[in-house]
Amino acid sequence: MGILNATPNSFFNKGRDSDTDSLLRTATNMLKDGVAILDIGGASTKPGQPIMNASEELKRVIPVIAALNREFPDVWLSVDTYNSTVAKEAVAAGASIVNDISGGAFDSNMLPVVAELKVPFIAMHIQGTPETMQQNPTYDNVVQEVKRHLLQIIARSTAAGISDIVIDPGFGFGKTVAHNFELLRMLGAFTTLDRPILAGVSRKSMICKPLKINPEHALNGTTALNMTALINGANILRVHDVKEAIEVVTLYNKLS
Repeated sequence: MGILNATPNSFFNKGRDSDTDSLLRTATNMLKDGVAILDIGGASTKPGQPIMNASEELKRVIPVIAALNREFPDVWLSVDTYNSTVAKEAVAAGASIVNDISGGAFDSNMLPVVAELKVPFIAMHIQGTPETMQQNPTYDNVVQEVKRHLLQIIARSTAAGISDIVIDPGFGFGKTVAHNFELLRMLGAFTTLDRPILAGVSRKSMICKPLKINPEHALNGTTALNMTALINGANILRVHDVKEAIEVVTLYNKLS
């Protein structure tokens, strides 16, 4: 899954190349490199960011999704949103997956809307909101608590009528570096939930803080942790750098 940020303040590219034409060029390169899914987001979810209103988010993502759908009609497009209105409009514009960092918690209409749309749902764990999540993340047992929370999301999603659910433990969303590495080390524990697992570690602080680098220099660390995620049970890698991730997948497949 390749990340396309239609935001002026993303943690990695800081809003560079976030206009529709630039994102089309980026998507073209990602497709040449072998990307399977393009994930388009219009609301930054880096630590400290407030919840965004739907109207601004719609202005950012709908033109991009519509353009991608016209240019690449056979490609899987995912909308990265916690807002049900954005999810509905995005699917109408050509998206075929809803990727919600809150697992339906931020918008009570999200689960019924996704069920109505009959599209796959990627449900992530987050402690708090983007604005508060890194203030003091605390767990007695991070693996057990995240797993239990994801099980509850699966149950609510299934009850709402959603049949295709992907789970995401939410690296960096309400977790310390130690929490993130414990989740990565024990990622195999989530395979018992019998759902595909998405791992999104690309250029995040769990790489940058131990190595004392910024996101621009975190590709090598991302590659190392992507391989670890695959070995430990991940089915989907959400990445900024598709070519390198495809190389990881190719080499991982030689192990199996």
